[in-house]
Amino acid sequence: MAEIVIRNLRKEFGAFTAVQGSSFTIRDGEFFMLLGPSGCGKTTTLRMIAGLELPTSGQILIDGEDVSQRPASQRDIAMVFQMFALYPHLNVRRNISYPLVSQGMPRAQVQAKVAEVARILGIESILDKPVGGLSGGDRQRVALGRAIVRQPKAFMMDEPLGALDAEFREHMSEELRALHDRMKATTVYVTHDQLEAMQMGDKIVVMNHGVVEQFGTPQDIYDHPATLFVADFIGSPSMNFLAFEGHAAAGATSVSLGDTAMALPELQEAATGSLVLGVRPEHVALSDASPYRGRVIATEYLGTTQIVTLTTAHGQIKARTAASQIAHPGETVGLALNPRTLSLFDATTGRALRTAANAGVHHG
Repeated sequence: MAEIVIRNLRKEFGAFTAVQGSSFTIRDGEFFMLLGPSGCGKTTTLRMIAGLELPTSGQILIDGEDVSQRPASQRDIAMVFQMFALYPHLNVRRNISYPLVSQGMPRAQVQAKVAEVARILGIESILDKPVGGLSGGDRQRVALGRAIVRQPKAFMMDEPLGALDAEFREHMSEELRALHDRMKATTVYVTHDQLEAMQMGDKIVVMNHGVVEQFGTPQDIYDHPATLFVADFIGSPSMNFLAFEGHAAAGATSVSLGDTAMALPELQEAATGSLVLGVRPEHVALSDASPYRGRVIATEYLGTTQIVTLTTAHGQIKARTAASQIAHPGETVGLALNPRTLSLFDATTGRALRTAANAGVHHG
């Protein structure tokens, strides 16, 4: 398998820049997610790594070898697409064996490899069936089998579960992750689904408008978003934002939100002007002891928990609380924000201001 290094990667289509100066490293054996909304440049990045698009500038290194201008056929990478891309006139066995047969591998060796892949994917019983009559899940397994059988240096997966219904998609995502853990294969996976990325990925690159906003582990990105975009895009519900004008010197451990001093991790840099305080819903508690107040406008029952939506002097806020906690629309309650979990952003640049909590987090 392979380590993949991306350095200052850029792709232009005429006057449009799809990818702008991306740099990150995919470690050998990682399950690496390219995450972002439609049109953010994630699929273009994947296609450049695979050799289906050549970069305008920058470098792609696979196992230390510069392959930036090499065609896909010289990169030893297997692709898995959303729409399966199977040969409809061939049965399952012949679809999976096709890459090996086209390489001239001896028949006995081909049969052994196909049998091994079928066992790994649990599709031995359908090897001799035509692909046309298979379910979406089985067809995706066959597409995976055709990629796996080659034992390439890396796998590129472009929203491979996008065509499946929600319940089966969740099941297949678990299977894919388990398959990766067994094979220890370097995998680059494109998705717009932040839950899929958080559940499956070892590392995540979050992209927006062709720019890498942040990369890191799922927990780094969730707990310490580098930008307002990442904070808003990751999480369900997403992070709460309280906008205010303020000033805090380097070393400060609180900011003034109106008449209320909000404790936060020690600031590593001064903050001034238009600021945004960010807090996840699960880190907001309803507390009569807190001087910061909000008026309840709605509650959403979720079984053991509920989402309480409130208005405050600095914007709307959602709190994820125990369902047993009573909150009536129209009443005013105190809101306690866990200081160790707060993020502070510059509203003009969208950048997270460095605090003791996020000092080691990588910004894109």
